[in-house]
Amino acid sequence: MTTSQIAFLKGHGTENDFVIVPDPHNTVDLPESLVARVCDRRAGIGGDGVLHVVRSAAHPEARAMAGEAEWFMDYRNGDGSIAEMCGNGTRVFARYLQHAGLVSAGDVPIATRSGVKRVHIAEEGDVTVAMGKAVLPGDGVTVTVGGRSWPALNVNLGNPHAVAFVDDLEHAGDLLSVPPFSPAAVYPDGVNIEFVADRGPNHVAMRVHERGSGETRSCGTGACAVAVAAARRDGADPAVTGAPVTYTVDVPGGTLVITELPDGTVEMTGPAVIVAEGSIDAAWFASTETAVR
Repeated sequence: MTTSQIAFLKGHGTENDFVIVPDPHNTVDLPESLVARVCDRRAGIGGDGVLHVVRSAAHPEARAMAGEAEWFMDYRNGDGSIAEMCGNGTRVFARYLQHAGLVSAGDVPIATRSGVKRVHIAEEGDVTVAMGKAVLPGDGVTVTVGGRSWPALNVNLGNPHAVAFVDDLEHAGDLLSVPPFSPAAVYPDGVNIEFVADRGPNHVAMRVHERGSGETRSCGTGACAVAVAAARRDGADPAVTGAPVTYTVDVPGGTLVITELPDGTVEMTGPAVIVAEGSIDAAWFASTETAVR
């Protein structure tokens, strides 16, 4: 690794915040511990995760998608672990590409470990991501916090979610650690756990413990999982009725609008903001890299 300065930007989608590392040729080495240091809110830049921006053709995990999508979102959780997908991160990733002049407003394909995602960037305003189809494996779990327990629906949006409906979001506790769930074998690689309370017709609020990041201000795939779970709970299935269903999902950092289409595709619409850009101090980066070897 060279000690030349590393460019970065900071962005957020409904306050789910990310450190963006532009690296078209995939030359920046980002080991797990280094990502965790960068995301540290006291000793680093601070963020829920890192958006490593790489051309698909330059990354071994994305080369097969290069014909469909020029850019690959190499997403890392705040603890440095690799994640399949991040919905809010995809919106911010697309906003960065627009900000950098790499794409224009309109439809943009983005490669992820969960496949190619279709993104629409409005001329002004929100970004919409086609998140793919939700899978409901059927084997749910029971989540327990502070002596209370709830059944949680198993929903997969390219990453795993357990959605529990509660009377009060405060019942979720502090969400600093993973809420206990059983049977553990349902999620051998961990899970994002959403706690959901009703706010009105087709309107819910949620809190989430994100796998590898703790409680975050928002989770895009989690909001999609929540909307699908709420629709099924409410007896709505667009594949059966032929009519799309839309839910407003309040997260601590703002509001997302989720629509499930008759073909099963789930679309998420919400804001994406670039707030700062600069460079990581070369000496700090080099010393941090050495410390984590």
